Amino acid sequence: MPRRPTIKDIARRAGVSESAVSFALNGRPGVSAQTRDRIRTVAEELGWRANSAARALSGERAGAVGLVLARPAATLGVESFFLQLVAGIQEVLAARATALLFQVTGDPAEELAAYRRWWAERRVDGVLVVDPRTEDPRRALLGSLGLPAVFVGGTPEAAGPSCVWADDAEAMTRILDHLHGLGHRRIGHVAGLPGLAHTERRIRSLRAGAERYGLGPDAVRSVVTDYSDTAGAEATRLLLDGPRPPTALVYDNDVMAVAGLGVAAGRGIAVPERLSVVAWDDSPLCRVTHPRLTALVRDTPGFGRLAAQALLDLLAGGPPRALEGERPRLEPRESTAPPPRAY
Repeated sequence: MPRRPTIKDIARRAGVSESAVSFALNGRPGVSAQTRDRIRTVAEELGWRANSAARALSGERAGAVGLVLARPAATLGVESFFLQLVAGIQEVLAARATALLFQVTGDPAEELAAYRRWWAERRVDGVLVVDPRTEDPRRALLGSLGLPAVFVGGTPEAAGPSCVWADDAEAMTRILDHLHGLGHRRIGHVAGLPGLAHTERRIRSLRAGAERYGLGPDAVRSVVTDYSDTAGAEATRLLLDGPRPPTALVYDNDVMAVAGLGVAAGRGIAVPERLSVVAWDDSPLCRVTHPRLTALVRDTPGFGRLAAQALLDLLAGGPPRALEGERPRLEPRESTAPPPRAY
């Protein structure tokens, strides 16, 4: 394999000392502007890059930030939300020549272990923390390690002062207002993972809205899942097989909503004539199904960009900030309509 260029190679090619190369590449005084430019040109020609491990050992930044996802790996390939979120994050990091160290773990304990390992090895300068939980040990751990962090999706009350968040409660209220306005009085909710703060916020908001409208205690029902199409289909069957099946279903992602359409079609339940369907996250999947799915439209890549910039600002010495992302809007399409009169 070709040998990686070293500072010695740059010094030989540029005709300067190794210490001059070190000063120039690390932005330190001690060389003239002309010499600095020549050294950097030679380094670029040779394809030299700083050794991140050596920089970390010397106390310099690692030039990378971390992101751990403690979710079933099988769900990542079909869920568009995280793909769009990471795309937005990477857009900002790439512009600042900062790498993204991404890891998928089997459970929350492995996620905590990853943070400890990254901190001990000085692999990252800070982390983006997704899926804030109702009882979240990560905030205390990261604080004890002194590892800068921005929580993505957690409200300031739950995640602390360094976060970017979205108003899930208001979004669920918009969905409920739309369905109630159409005449629906029994609404099922196929929710995401239990224990996640945004899952709990959505469930509470749905219940509070039902109470506000004077609906009975059995008017709304939420079933938690792992976000997969299989779990979404199972939850749909569970809700439709109840003694008083809902006339509308709200799904916490697009994949489960499409799976729900398949269950309804298999049972001969026409959408939206007999059952209305709403997807939490809009995606091309929602727009190519038949009927097209009513969905919440939001700028997910923009949410990722906001999170990445917040972490970079924190690493640059800025204060912790709680930033709210762009509020989603509901896009009514052909999958929602008034319920049958018999209901």
